Amino acid sequence: MGKMVKLGPVSGYLGRPAGEGPWPTMIVIQEWWGLDNQTESIVDRFADIGYLSFAPDLYHGELAKLGDNEKASGLVQKYAPGAPDELEQVFDALKAHPDCNGKLGSVGFCFGGRMSIALGLRRPVNAISTFYGGGMQQLFDQLDKLKAPVLGLFGDKDQSIPVGTVEEFDKLLDKIGVEHEVIVYPNSGHAFFRDSDPSVYKPEAAQDAWDRVTKFFKKHLG
Repeated sequence: MGKMVKLGPVSGYLGRPAGEGPWPTMIVIQEWWGLDNQTESIVDRFADIGYLSFAPDLYHGELAKLGDNEKASGLVQKYAPGAPDELEQVFDALKAHPDCNGKLGSVGFCFGGRMSIALGLRRPVNAISTFYGGGMQQLFDQLDKLKAPVLGLFGDKDQSIPVGTVEEFDKLLDKIGVEHEVIVYPNSGHAFFRDSDPSVYKPEAAQDAWDRVTKFFKKHLG
């Protein structure tokens, strides 16, 4: 189990592997609900397989209840403008952390999926994964700044990210020549990985996504 700590100017949930470091390091970026138990459970999962893992609290203690889309939307509008700057500070603090071996990856979900890409545009992340990155098309005109390999995971029934948008993302990554894989799961909607919400969770897609994401980060972070 992890614990809340402060890294640089940003508080968040830190998970440490068993034994002694340094370890490869993972930045886990919250859905639009905020830093909730679901996000913390993903930090713990990465820590269990050998990553120093940190989920920054980009909403500074605020949280939307699951299903309260109005509150979540308001929190995104309030905090999204400053989130990339804070993620840069988190990256720098983790890079300098004595338990980090110098290799860092980022993985984000929903709002966090967009922020995972945004961080990769600003800092030398070693590998980037985005799960159904909400609003990621806002970054499409900047993707040529990406240097790290990308793994994108989406659902074909996601109304917030149409399949055409995902196809455009894939083609743009082809064009800039970044190593990437983009997967679209059949009969899966937004937040298919969220195992705490039976209304959206798709076990088969989630398991395949976890297998892919762990292999991806093992390849690029060691």
